[in-house]
Amino acid sequence: MKIRTIITGSTGMVGEGVLHECLNHPEVESVLVVNRKPCGVEHKKLKEIIHDDLFNLSKIEDELSGYNACYFCAGVSSVGMSEEKYRKITYDLTMGFANTLLKYNPNMGFCYVSGVGTDSSEKGKTMWGRVKGKTENDLLKLPFKSVFMFRPGYIQPIKGLKNTYKIYKAFAPFYPVFKTLFPKYVCTLEDLGLAMINSTLSGYDKPVLENVDIKKLGKSSANKL
Repeated sequence: MKIRTIITGSTGMVGEGVLHECLNHPEVESVLVVNRKPCGVEHKKLKEIIHDDLFNLSKIEDELSGYNACYFCAGVSSVGMSEEKYRKITYDLTMGFANTLLKYNPNMGFCYVSGVGTDSSEKGKTMWGRVKGKTENDLLKLPFKSVFMFRPGYIQPIKGLKNTYKIYKAFAPFYPVFKTLFPKYVCTLEDLGLAMINSTLSGYDKPVLENVDIKKLGKSSANKL
């Protein structure tokens, strides 16, 4: 099975890294990125749609069919946001996008990037954790072919990519230390991208993947084709 995937958030660090892995993977046939602004990448596999309002996809719906994967990497920090605003950007946008894709691609595998500390109970003290937990829980109820939640902690960036956040650049030299002292809380961006691809190719034995799972699936035999 060749992968035909839609990627969101490719103008951010995580989405850019996932896009990089997809464009370089032999089992990925085509990639559609949906962004508010150009990602600045050109490749024979890549098609880009620039669309200002991701809450309303009616104008581009007819271009979203024929795909068997979605790697949803769009997201914002909750710092300085009210819960209402953060929920709108995080929960409402994600669920709206997912439900639109479901109408046209019921056999799709949907992958969502949340984060370590996401609160599946939806009742914890951390606002972003509750909202992410609600988003995860409701995505898992959708009847896609498969749905996987990815919960990275610290992500070691891919050298040379342009959208790496400054704080990650600063911490990058210390990754070997983090990996030794906190193995359950770190992974690489390469691991994350390959884990998403491999979840489409071969699945995984549980729907919520913590850092240990991300590293395991990212290094699985499915990427050694």
